[in-house]
Amino acid sequence: MHSANHWGGSLEINGGDSTTEDERSRNMDWDRASISHQQYQHNLDETQQGWLLGPPEKKKKKYVDLGCVVCSRTALKWTFWGIVIAFFVIALPIIIAKSVPKHKHRPPPPDNYTAALHKALLFFNAQKSGKLPKNNGISWRGNSGLQDGSDAMDVKGGLVGGYYDAGDNTKFNFPMSFAMTMLSWSVIEYEHKFRAIGEYDHIKDLIKWGTDYLLLTFNSTATKIDKIYCQVGGSQNGSKTPDDHYCWQRPEDMDYTRKTQTATSGPDLAGEMAAALASASIVFRDNTEYSKKLVKGAETVFKFARDFGKRTAYCRGNPFIEPYYNSSGYFDEYMWGAAWLYYATGNNTYFSLATNPGLPKNSKAFYMIPDLSVLSWDNKLPAAMLLLTRIRMFLSPGYPYEDMLKSYHNVTGLTMCSYLEVFHVFNWTRGGLIQLNHGQGQPLQYVANAAFLTSLFVDYMNATGVPGLTCGPRFITLNDLRNFAVSQVNYILGANPMNMSYVVGYGSKSPKHVHHRGASIPKNNVKYSCTGGWKWRDITNPNPNIITGAMVGGPDKLDKFKDVRTNYSYTEPTLAGNAGLVAALVSLTSSGGYGIDKNTIFSAVPPMYPVSPPPPPPWKP
Repeated sequence: MHSANHWGGSLEINGGDSTTEDERSRNMDWDRASISHQQYQHNLDETQQGWLLGPPEKKKKKYVDLGCVVCSRTALKWTFWGIVIAFFVIALPIIIAKSVPKHKHRPPPPDNYTAALHKALLFFNAQKSGKLPKNNGISWRGNSGLQDGSDAMDVKGGLVGGYYDAGDNTKFNFPMSFAMTMLSWSVIEYEHKFRAIGEYDHIKDLIKWGTDYLLLTFNSTATKIDKIYCQVGGSQNGSKTPDDHYCWQRPEDMDYTRKTQTATSGPDLAGEMAAALASASIVFRDNTEYSKKLVKGAETVFKFARDFGKRTAYCRGNPFIEPYYNSSGYFDEYMWGAAWLYYATGNNTYFSLATNPGLPKNSKAFYMIPDLSVLSWDNKLPAAMLLLTRIRMFLSPGYPYEDMLKSYHNVTGLTMCSYLEVFHVFNWTRGGLIQLNHGQGQPLQYVANAAFLTSLFVDYMNATGVPGLTCGPRFITLNDLRNFAVSQVNYILGANPMNMSYVVGYGSKSPKHVHHRGASIPKNNVKYSCTGGWKWRDITNPNPNIITGAMVGGPDKLDKFKDVRTNYSYTEPTLAGNAGLVAALVSLTSSGGYGIDKNTIFSAVPPMYPVSPPPPPPWKP
């Protein structure tokens, strides 16, 4: 291969200064090529220039020296205007808002139920026995019953504490236990409401005052017991011996013998005490030590209740108890106590007992006897079945509990239906009060309990998305049921023909002659004797001390009420009655929001996984 001269001419290099004609000719050709190249380059378009010569030179940015920082003038300009805009958009409104005088918005006033609830709880402070705390809040009450239980030689420190039952100075374990169970149940379901109105710590103190005393009345540290101290004080009908009924004295001035009653059998009493301690253990779940103490006591006393050799009613043949708090049976307390123990412990043994077909059979729970639909200190059936229905509604445990729980659920629905006037199961007064005790005295305690059960059942159905229930051919809405509860509580609070609030100190008109020893005798540094206090019983003047929050017995079947101190059917309050009132009021108040606490009651209950039912028997030809 030979190299080629693509530019033309010889490849030979000649030295020397002489120039030939050919050289001059070539130089002229080079000059023309150079001129031609310049013209060509001048004619290139900008894009081609960019390819060949690179991008044109950019304009230099201008910078500002701020001393420690150097930044471009453009960035500085944007930063400045950004700050100005932010000031007008964000900072200026804040400055204006801060400079404007503030007007604090007052919280909305409490509804009527909240106002009544505050007062209803104070009744329990007025009923306390023992050495009272400084913050008890009842100026006319003082220490009392400090020698109670001194005849119970095996109880260190005696049986000091607890609550007086009513207008007398007797401490009955049976209704006291029921009252504590009802208070605990209301806290478990509506803790958020008690917190919202500032009564949560107060009601817990009230419950503990009762459960501390109940734990004293039997050997709560043991696993097996053979007796319960079931009552302190009391009286015999027609007796003229100084006692709690014959004498009319302030509890602080009692100077007569207060005998302790002992029960060596009592499935009814022990079952209710177990319910009280077990339900309270859920209330005090954050106090682990005390909660465990309550559970242990509940299990011990329930074991006593289940002892086959100790199944005589606790009051049977005892003249100090039977005329006042006579128990009609104990299978309802078995169901009630077992249900609460299951909630407190998660032990399936208790759940199996509560759903044992023998309990509703022996208690006639499925017979739909109207009187058995009425919750009271004696009959726990409607409450126990509602409590067990809660498990079905929220947990659906299935087999092997479903059949019995479904029956409890059905009967609970029928109980609610029976409370409605349209079905004519119970008589009603013309003023709108249901007659759950057939027109007998002290009707309001039964009415308050029924209002609570109905309102609570409505909340259960609301929480599970159930719009109502069927009562025979009718569909009953949740509003229908709620309206029943509202109407009955409103009647108690003053919406009645007498325009009388039956809760002392609530409303513009309430009883002034309450059948109550402590409230009727002035605190004037005078100690009145057993019979010396009778003048305060019989005087027609209003009570010198207002027992705020006490729900009295209530009107008669004609809606009439006699504000007479000596007629206890009208004017005597009770521990159990006020507990039902507290529960009804907290279920209806809107303070803290509506609805229940769905989950707290299940804290100790293990997850439920329904087991498969047994296979059918093999086919036989």
